[in-house]
Amino acid sequence: MTKSIELLKIIKELQENADIVNGQEIEMAANLIAKSTMIFVAGCGRTGFVMRAFANRLMHLGKQVHFVGDATTPAIRSGNLLIVGSGSGETGSLVNITEKAKKIGAEVLLITIHVDSSIGKIADYRIILPGSTPKSQLKNTNKSMQVMGSSFEQMAWLVCDTLVMNLMHLLQMNEEKMFLNHANLE
Repeated sequence: MTKSIELLKIIKELQENADIVNGQEIEMAANLIAKSTMIFVAGCGRTGFVMRAFANRLMHLGKQVHFVGDATTPAIRSGNLLIVGSGSGETGSLVNITEKAKKIGAEVLLITIHVDSSIGKIADYRIILPGSTPKSQLKNTNKSMQVMGSSFEQMAWLVCDTLVMNLMHLLQMNEEKMFLNHANLE
């Protein structure tokens, strides 16, 4: 068997990035999500896929959650939570969504590379991840051997899965209970 040198380099990079992530930000976000009764999740491109998967897991945890832009997404209200994933924090549609949610009175949690981005300045809460993106003029927090924003997207996925594990504890859920919410019209 021949090992994939590129795969091992990616895993090493993710381990180094994980060492930089602030565990207090993850704990804060888990507590915020646990107490939220209505959650909206947004993201675009590949980060949007990550955020959509996170919304799916929040549903498995029994949370009332909607992905922004889906035809069945209801109106956001004051006191609801909007979770945005955006490496650059500058994606135009996400900036607009965040501004509108804040104007309505919703709380905003941002998962990003750039705390000083447009969305970072609007958000109430932030999880800052290392990574680089060609979509921002702000200084990248670190360089990546991977193309474009892949390292951020991978870290976002892992952080969202970490949030799920923390939420399982906070909400007293286990895999068996979560599976009861799994799609059965497949």
